[in-house]
Amino acid sequence: MTVDVPPGPTAEPASLSFPRRHRAAESRGRRIGKLLKVYNRLREPSDDELAQLGRRLRTRDEPAAALVRAMRLPRDVDGRVTMRQFEQALAGDLPSDAPAALRDFFALVENTPDWVDPDLCDRGAAVYRRFGQNANDVLLQLSLIGGYRFGGPADLLVATGGLTGNTVIRRLGETQTWAIAVGEPGGMARDGEGWRLTVHVRLMHALVNERYEHNGRWDSDQWGLPINQSDLAATLNLFSGALMMGVRALGVPVSRDDSRALMHLWKYVGWLIGVDDDWLFDSEHDQHQLSYAVLLAQHDVTDAGAALTTAIVDAQSRLHYRLLPRVAARYTRARLVSMLQGFLGVRGMRDLGLRPALPWAFGLAWVRNTLTYQVIARTPVGPRYLEWTGARARRRALFRHFGPDAPQIGTLAER
Repeated sequence: MTVDVPPGPTAEPASLSFPRRHRAAESRGRRIGKLLKVYNRLREPSDDELAQLGRRLRTRDEPAAALVRAMRLPRDVDGRVTMRQFEQALAGDLPSDAPAALRDFFALVENTPDWVDPDLCDRGAAVYRRFGQNANDVLLQLSLIGGYRFGGPADLLVATGGLTGNTVIRRLGETQTWAIAVGEPGGMARDGEGWRLTVHVRLMHALVNERYEHNGRWDSDQWGLPINQSDLAATLNLFSGALMMGVRALGVPVSRDDSRALMHLWKYVGWLIGVDDDWLFDSEHDQHQLSYAVLLAQHDVTDAGAALTTAIVDAQSRLHYRLLPRVAARYTRARLVSMLQGFLGVRGMRDLGLRPALPWAFGLAWVRNTLTYQVIARTPVGPRYLEWTGARARRRALFRHFGPDAPQIGTLAER
């Protein structure tokens, strides 16, 4: 099956020049994506598909951008939107006299598309929860750190200070809080925490664009917009297609029905967070086809990748541990580096300034998952066991990042 990618609703004119990062390291991207292409039987993307990725490096989420413009109006100007008004609307309490920009934005996000199947979303959430610790590992090591091998988004994180210094633990915890909320039962219903956090993150993306696009600290001719459609669509894949590829690599079986359900969940998340409609997919294969094109269009690794990776590896010593904290911190750090070796290989480790390591943790994960998913999961108590171990892994992850303090949505507003 081929995937045609017509111009999306936010596409810029074809005459607009591409940022310099576009296709700057195509041969490297082809090498990194070789296994993805062969395993999923992908085709080579057309020049038009690659060109669209270049164009959409300069396109933004316009509905959210319009809301941010209203939030930046002077205090005494009619139509100004405050963060307090946004939070009220997010909680389902939109004032009758709310500014037009706020009403328009929430009319959009609350107008759930007809294709959204709440039951299928809940099944996708259950699939995500059953991945347990494997989801935590893949999202951190393959999706997040693996993405630091390419310039652009990693450089933005350095520019914003989002994953460096004292903020690294809190920011990683916020991202984990959001992903966990999306996967909770009913999390993507209008009154669900996953829905609210997704819309909140959409606004934060638009605020980052507004702050960095014109402040002289971001080179749009090199990288495109700080938060652009191409990077946003690529990031969405990290929670769907890349996640399933990663857990399979750790020995977790993913059936066709489970894949369809998880894709549907993140398709709705992608729509809600502002990804162009034509880059939202029902099938894992179609998602991988776009992802392969993204790899070919990427820039080479920059210094930001190693800086961010070092910050995360070093942060393992500052996490919260319930028992034997020094021993636990050393083990967690060693396990992280070992897992990275398994996912990224020798070249990937060197790209990120890490020494190659023995992938012993990869082997342990395989043993654990074989026992869990091939033996225990097939018993009468298997489904409940997977839910229990998944919940335990999520609680442990949140405790390690926040300690006894429960994460709050309000922390996201500080971005």
